[in-house]
Amino acid sequence: MTMDKLDPKTDGATPDIVEQNVEQLKALFPEIVTEGKIDFDALQEVLGDYTDDREERYNFTWNGKSRARRLAQSRSTGTLRPCPEESVNWDTTQNLFIEGDNLEVLKLLQKSYHKKVKMIYIDPPYNTGGDFIYPDDFQDSIGNYLRITGQVDEEGKKRSSNPETSGRYHTNWLNMMYPRLKLVRNLLADDGVLFVSIGEDEVNNLLGICNEIFGEENRLGVACRVAKKTNNKGDFWSPNYDYIVTYAKSAGSTTPFFGGVNYSAYDQVEMSGPRKGEKYQLVRLYMSNIQNRNPDQRFWIDCPDGSKVIPLGEMYPPERPILGDGIWRWTKHKLEAERDRIVIKAVRCSNLVNQDRQPAKWNVYTKTYLNDVIRDATAKPNSLVEQFINQMGTRELRQLDIPFDYPKPAAMIRYLMEIMRIDQEGIVLDFFAGSCSSVQAVLELNVADKTDRRFIMVQLPEPCDPKSEAAKAGFANIAEVGKERIRRAIRKLEKAGGISIGNRQESLLEDSVKLDACNLGFRVFKLDTSNIKAWDAEFEDIEGALLSSVENVKPDRTEADVLYELLLKFGLDLAVPIEQRDIAGKTVHIIGAGALIVCLADEIGLDVVEGIAALKTELSPETARVVFKDAGFADDVVKTNAVQILHQAGIEDVRSL
Repeated sequence: MTMDKLDPKTDGATPDIVEQNVEQLKALFPEIVTEGKIDFDALQEVLGDYTDDREERYNFTWNGKSRARRLAQSRSTGTLRPCPEESVNWDTTQNLFIEGDNLEVLKLLQKSYHKKVKMIYIDPPYNTGGDFIYPDDFQDSIGNYLRITGQVDEEGKKRSSNPETSGRYHTNWLNMMYPRLKLVRNLLADDGVLFVSIGEDEVNNLLGICNEIFGEENRLGVACRVAKKTNNKGDFWSPNYDYIVTYAKSAGSTTPFFGGVNYSAYDQVEMSGPRKGEKYQLVRLYMSNIQNRNPDQRFWIDCPDGSKVIPLGEMYPPERPILGDGIWRWTKHKLEAERDRIVIKAVRCSNLVNQDRQPAKWNVYTKTYLNDVIRDATAKPNSLVEQFINQMGTRELRQLDIPFDYPKPAAMIRYLMEIMRIDQEGIVLDFFAGSCSSVQAVLELNVADKTDRRFIMVQLPEPCDPKSEAAKAGFANIAEVGKERIRRAIRKLEKAGGISIGNRQESLLEDSVKLDACNLGFRVFKLDTSNIKAWDAEFEDIEGALLSSVENVKPDRTEADVLYELLLKFGLDLAVPIEQRDIAGKTVHIIGAGALIVCLADEIGLDVVEGIAALKTELSPETARVVFKDAGFADDVVKTNAVQILHQAGIEDVRSL
């Protein structure tokens, strides 16, 4: 009986997306499989009229698209190393800040966060000529990342911009965005929503790739955001706006948006009855823009003084109305059924007439309750977003004493969270995190409604321009700006002051109990090469390679590094609770209440193995998996017996590094 060994090449942290796609095809169409391979001629026959093999057809393509698709499907052998010293409330928080190339990070998150992200907001480069464009390397993505961030050597350390003179202006941008959006779709929940801020230069290309990846039927719309009230730039039109492109994972599964409510209009309070204390506003029962010939909506209404009123028209009951005659919003049957919502008020000027065809002294209103509007989501957000200009983002950072160019307003991102009605424990992902406006939005909304929404931020440690205010303030790269903003935003919220949202001030944290319910903290992880040595022997030093492979964990890596790499490999949340126990003098890590048990100690004896076996009975996990270091056992006899002991305890999945 042998112990399964984790292979850093075949047991990498990211799944093989191509293999998954092939398996799905096999499950759907078993007849297309020939000797384990896909027969494309058979597949074309199965799809029938749904295939288009014409040489000229509608499609969206560019130079490098096939390579970009392969880049999304290639596996990453990197890992995320924990940095508790840079974090806040490491032991209790479920929020993540990941420093690294977002393409590699998205690959690493595929198992652990598949279909778990409720909202994605990104503010990618607008590609106006000076933006940083991620120079992906198909052959060695992790090595390329380490080079461009200066972690290996001086080669390739300079930032890469994408000027129009490069000749591949749009192509470079598309090749950067396509694999990232392809990967992130897998992370989005079935009812999740993607928001992308983008400028005029690339909005059409963004729509093209999103239509392909998410499907045109899942496009929820494109909002126009006023970015500046005044602007002297531009040769013809002065650009004052950008766009918020919005897609769903599945439009049919997505909760309709709700917003655009003028809360101040609900200025009446019910004084009696079953709805006592509820806010409402009065809305006229007759509106001139409603026109049809339904006789059930044209009838007389009795007023308190004995008169009758009706909208102006040519035909009056019992005559059938003609097109153009005024009608009520409600039918007579509905009015009788909901008489308690009708208010008839004396007015100086009415758009109704009385039984003598003279201007009436009364008007008829219905009560619209705010709670009903919220419950039924009858109000929709306007696609022209005017209240979140760029100056708000700058002001938010100034309040935290952090300099950064062109931040998106956190208030705007909070607004997006509100209109999509994100779950109270939903995950928000931003993989172009920048100064982390998204984090401030999540934290503020959590504090306001005392919930625990989570965030995952990903940011490349892109060096700050030496001439920038951020560099002058001591920030080496943008990732450092983002982390410090989160720390200061947390401190600000902990002071229990309040949050400014546009012209509205919200009073928060009336007592410390409210703060306890909020997830104020974040865990920092950094992208790096795997902690486990891959077999890469030099022919001239084959003996040295064999000796070094006995201890296959890299010497500069800690147990915590290896532990979190295992979480990624097995698809576990990076914020899952981890308990440490001392068993026979060795540290044993218990993850997910016994779903994964890890011991990375040396000189493990049978007393440790028996203690781990006892955990299965104590914790009673549905399934249990145990991982040791391959060289961690006292001898081969202990290693062999360990497998038998654990199997007898009901633990079938035993692996070694």
